Amino acid sequence: MRALRAVARRIGAGLLVLWVAATAAYLALLAAPGDTVDNIIGDGADTPDIRAEIIAQWGLDRPAVVQYVDYLVRLVNGDLGRSYLLQRPVSDVIGEQLLPTLALAVAAAGLGVLLALVIAVATAGNRRPWLRRLSSGTELLLVSTPSFLIGLLLLSVLSFRFRFFPVSGDQGAGALVLPAVTLALPIAGLLAQVLRDGLDRAIDQPFVLTARSRGVRERGVLLRHALRHALLPAVSLAGWVFGIVIGGTVIVEQVFGRPGLGQVILSAVANQDMPVVLAVVTLSAAGYVVVNTAADLAYLLVDPRLRRS
Repeated sequence: MRALRAVARRIGAGLLVLWVAATAAYLALLAAPGDTVDNIIGDGADTPDIRAEIIAQWGLDRPAVVQYVDYLVRLVNGDLGRSYLLQRPVSDVIGEQLLPTLALAVAAAGLGVLLALVIAVATAGNRRPWLRRLSSGTELLLVSTPSFLIGLLLLSVLSFRFRFFPVSGDQGAGALVLPAVTLALPIAGLLAQVLRDGLDRAIDQPFVLTARSRGVRERGVLLRHALRHALLPAVSLAGWVFGIVIGGTVIVEQVFGRPGLGQVILSAVANQDMPVVLAVVTLSAAGYVVVNTAADLAYLLVDPRLRRS
């Protein structure tokens, strides 16, 4: 029963986050300058009859509260609405560009975590102090540097100068390398710092001394014993990693000329295409909730003491 109550609380908190995110986005777009009818008409013919038809078709003459409730009802039923600008279902607009963005996000997150693990294990403890100082300075630099600047530097050196990778587009796996590295480096920089700090604390614990007394080698001590304890604070950053990946893909896709949700989001915001913007915000919030819930469950796998409690 205690576990069920805990799961119910997390689901309730997740639904609350989704509602707050959807409501905040709706209110922000409602207060944005400009007229919705003008955005729908665009460069087309603008006559009183056309305006009246658009207002009736989209229900823009209804009170804002009624439109808000209707939006929430449609959202619960899985209806993301219809794009003002493209005159197509929002689910189709997002679905067509979702795969390239997901490929970039998964590749960047996986590479960032892998780099962080390698760096943290290689520099933990008092071994190789020169490598640790070099790593710490590099990590600070990566975390402090905007992703678009990292991307431009990689493009200048590896694409324009040496022509190792394509300059833009999404043709083949080679075109994914530089965008993924651009997003992965800041992730690796922060996660490596957190993991190394956790490893340093775990190394001073009695169980590590016991493992060493049994003849376990230093690398085995780090990987089999200390790393599990060091993962807990790193797992808590899963939501941050998700936010970096989602926000970074919008910029990185523009820098590298990749297809994906980046162009869709920028176009929707510029043209106040409310259904598309609301859908992207809501889906991003849903992804954040799922990632953080998965991180909470991962605690149980990483630390058996939490399962017993």
